Amino acid sequence: MMKFAWEKYKQFAWGSNELRPVSKQSHSSNLFGEYFRGATIVDALDTLYILEMYREFEEATEWVEKNLDFNVNGEVSVFEVNIRFVGGLLSAYYLSGKEVGKKAVELGEKLLPAFKTPTGIPWALLNMKSGVGRNWPWASGGSSILAEYGTLHLEFMHLSRLSGNPVFAEKVMNIRKVLNRLDKPQGLYPNYLNPNSGQWGQHHVSVGGLGDSFYEYLLKAWLMSDKTDEEGRKLYYDALQAIETNLIRKSSGGLTYIAEWKGGLLEHKMGHLTCFAGGMFALGADGAPNDKTGHQMELAAEITRTCHESYARLKLGPEAFRFDGGVEAIATRQNEKYYILRPEVIETYMYMWRFTHDPKYREWGWEAVQALEQHCKVEGGYSGVRDVYSNRPNHDDVQQSFFLAETLKYLYLLFSEDDHLPFEHWVFNTEAHPLTDYILKA
Repeated sequence: MMKFAWEKYKQFAWGSNELRPVSKQSHSSNLFGEYFRGATIVDALDTLYILEMYREFEEATEWVEKNLDFNVNGEVSVFEVNIRFVGGLLSAYYLSGKEVGKKAVELGEKLLPAFKTPTGIPWALLNMKSGVGRNWPWASGGSSILAEYGTLHLEFMHLSRLSGNPVFAEKVMNIRKVLNRLDKPQGLYPNYLNPNSGQWGQHHVSVGGLGDSFYEYLLKAWLMSDKTDEEGRKLYYDALQAIETNLIRKSSGGLTYIAEWKGGLLEHKMGHLTCFAGGMFALGADGAPNDKTGHQMELAAEITRTCHESYARLKLGPEAFRFDGGVEAIATRQNEKYYILRPEVIETYMYMWRFTHDPKYREWGWEAVQALEQHCKVEGGYSGVRDVYSNRPNHDDVQQSFFLAETLKYLYLLFSEDDHLPFEHWVFNTEAHPLTDYILKA
């Protein structure tokens, strides 16, 4: 699958951000601005290396060295560039020793102007040439988004270690300081924070889109620090306690799900993005306070079962699914029925397999492989589908860079031995780029 996805990208869209596999041409979303290039190449570097596709890895690193240009006059998403490009370059460096680590530092420096706000909470969008930043116009009165400013920590800590320049670590530690000073409604973190006033925007809380990877990075900051970052650990388990009390519910059919919270009212829907949480709960179970390891693993297994349930029809799941009016894990709105090759459910299967070795997780992963082959593979690559409930799915004509970075990597690791990227040495960033500390300590 990786060979096919890569070869088709190379054939029809080489050097551009992504591939349109149906129309066989290049694609770029507004996340990377008009002129920033190479998302699929950088995102796929470590997957190519892990799958021992060394020839392809060499041609990809050669492209990076010669053509990856950060001096582009256009806005990019700071978050997306960090998790895909900075994370991808760091990971390729740790795995292969190739000189792309310098590129990661160079790119990190280009992102620093995003932090020039009164609070130091970064802007969402940045023009990398002029250094001018702003927030998404739709985000609660010009707010920054929790998942975006909260998902810089791992990469920026690595940039400081690699470069010897403390500025990267200082920027992300300051984000924690700002958050620590704020009152949390019911212990929860709202998705919006105004970078000028340092106050929360509207009280909307989600463990899915807009919130998700903030929680993951609290736990992983602790794991990555060799379990010395006690503050990260405490923040994670406190947040988890609030999520369990306020957001985790059981449906009438007995499915455990994580609802969304809007100003104190629950919306009984769960996003595909939220399905990463099964893996996160399992990964954090070991360090759980008050001997709650077994409880965390139980919760992880229940969330995973719910997400598998959402995959029941086509064996691919919708963008969001609901638990109201007698509905169980089904998308009821047209704009929630699409599947864009997302990795979160497979990511959780991989973690659950590693921690339990229950064969059902591999069986469920194999169902997803067959569904991807049947419904998403087209002549020019792999495409998302517009409706997972349709027997003849309509293709959206985008092969997302994260399909190569995450979905295929997690599938490969699900069927690999546990000592292939063992968890005690590697922590995956939210784009599935493995980062390590033991090389840094060696």
